[in-house]
Amino acid sequence: MGATVRIPTQLRNLAGGSAEVKVDGATVGAVLADLERAHPGFRERLFDDAGKLRRFVNVFVADEDIRFLQGLETPVAEGQVVSIVPAVAGG
Repeated sequence: MGATVRIPTQLRNLAGGSAEVKVDGATVGAVLADLERAHPGFRERLFDDAGKLRRFVNVFVADEDIRFLQGLETPVAEGQVVSIVPAVAGG
C-alpha cells in the first residue's frame, strides 16, 4: 500500500530535503518502518529506546491524531497522508 508521509522541516535533511515521501505500509507502524528503511535516521528521531513514539512527536493519519485512534496499529489506506508533527512549546 502506498502512502505519503509529510516530513516536518526539522527532519527534511533525513529525506534528502523532501517535504513529502512515498512509502508502503498497512499501518502507521509499518509506514514509519518503511520510512526508516528508505531514509535511515528517522527511527532514532521518532522513537525512544523502548520503541515508543517520543512524547514530542505527533503523528496524524488523514488529519486524525493516532493517539486517539489505534496508535501505531492505526490502519493506513492506499493514498492516505501520514503527517509527522513535532510538538511546539513556547512561553
